[in-house]
Amino acid sequence: MDRLALLRELSFGAQVAEEETNELADYFVETDQWLRIFGGEVDVIRGHKGSGKSAIYLLLSTRADELFDKGILLVNAERPRGTPVFKDLIIEPPASELEFIGLWKLYITMLIAQRLKEFDVRGTAADRLYKTLEDQGLLEAGADLARIFRVAKEYARRWLTATAVEAELKFDAHTGLPTGISGKITPGEPSSELREKGYVSVDALLQLANAALGSVKLHIWVLLDRLDVAFAETHDLERNALRALFRVYLDMAGYEWIKLKIFLRLDIWTRIVDGGFREASHITRVVTLEWSPEALLNLVIRRLLKNKVLVDAFGINRDAVLRNFQAQNNLFYRFFPAQVEQGSRKPKTFDWMLSRCAGGTGETAPRELIHLLIAIRQQEIARIERGEAVPEGDQLFDRSVFKAALPAVSEARLVQNLYAEYLDLKRLLSRFRGQKTEQTVESLMAIWGLNEENTLKVAENAISVGFFERREIKGRATYWVPFVFRDALEMSQGLADED
Repeated sequence: MDRLALLRELSFGAQVAEEETNELADYFVETDQWLRIFGGEVDVIRGHKGSGKSAIYLLLSTRADELFDKGILLVNAERPRGTPVFKDLIIEPPASELEFIGLWKLYITMLIAQRLKEFDVRGTAADRLYKTLEDQGLLEAGADLARIFRVAKEYARRWLTATAVEAELKFDAHTGLPTGISGKITPGEPSSELREKGYVSVDALLQLANAALGSVKLHIWVLLDRLDVAFAETHDLERNALRALFRVYLDMAGYEWIKLKIFLRLDIWTRIVDGGFREASHITRVVTLEWSPEALLNLVIRRLLKNKVLVDAFGINRDAVLRNFQAQNNLFYRFFPAQVEQGSRKPKTFDWMLSRCAGGTGETAPRELIHLLIAIRQQEIARIERGEAVPEGDQLFDRSVFKAALPAVSEARLVQNLYAEYLDLKRLLSRFRGQKTEQTVESLMAIWGLNEENTLKVAENAISVGFFERREIKGRATYWVPFVFRDALEMSQGLADED
């Protein structure tokens, strides 16, 4: 087959899981981590940005029928694409932690109740749950996630803290009803007098939901993803919201029929526990997504073999390759050059690719690797379209296109990811344009115009977001910029001149 025509048909898929939901099952490897998640042993899925959390979230959704056969209903608490529902929290966020906890619980209760009603679950507990929510205008047939969350937020915004309910509640002289709280659902446990008047706590509603599910032997998993996108603009709000969410998770741990499934970036988890979060030690049903070089190579091969045009053109036995890791390695180097940079001490091509996609933690996420492959393909097509020679043998990509593909990946990682999320660092990190790739404390002070104390604080912050890797030369600390950021900043190799 004509090489240019083959390359034009070739695809490595999309960088973002949300853009390839239908193809994910073909790429995905059912690892032990996945089997534990699918089997219900794991509630909190952590990983670096681009490590595959959203892919697992979407795969669970695509297997909803299979899970239903096991007695499990899925409830998505966030949109898989578009503007996040939780983005609404940025405007008028809850004023206290108790209110935040109450909001999460109320929203979750409303989602579960809507799902139960869709399946026409009846009984004493279910009917009481429906009536209470309907009386308060909190259960609307056909309401979408944005509507449900907005209604829950408005209801919770009027709440007083539990202390205020007990200590400061005043009653209307004519009706005898409390004036300090709007609505009969309370964030904390109401007093006996209020219970007699029909007030009920949100925890009591969750207990009704759990009992209703138990009556029909159905489990519900409430999936919470895209929390990094929702709170990207303010880390203080993010910390408050997610600490409250994990306290809700622990409060609900005793419910047999309701489980929260939380998908969270590893750096955000670090921010949550920074400064102390005692409850973290009780969160044990956790898995951290990690990608070894072997797993990443397997991912690349699976995406290659998804291309029927390639499999047919080269007579590849897809199943045989996927059963044998050495066969996968051989297939990679059948289509890719042995080295990008030639020399006995230079890395092999796949190792070179991993190093160019890694951040300051040393971890390479699938997202950047896939982006690099997409850019390599585009560069090779452009090269052949210009009339340059086709690589020899079965190789699909010339060595020259690998470095040419890096700027696109670098720009995306720096601008779309780092700058977009860490606006406070953008001004300082942008000053590295044209600078050396390894800096000292003294050179950083000169670049940023800060004193030593503030320079060290900013440098530590840059390490935490993956922009720097701390190294040491002759007993002195240096700050090394990973390859993935260099092209976008037009940096040059070497140690900065301390003078």
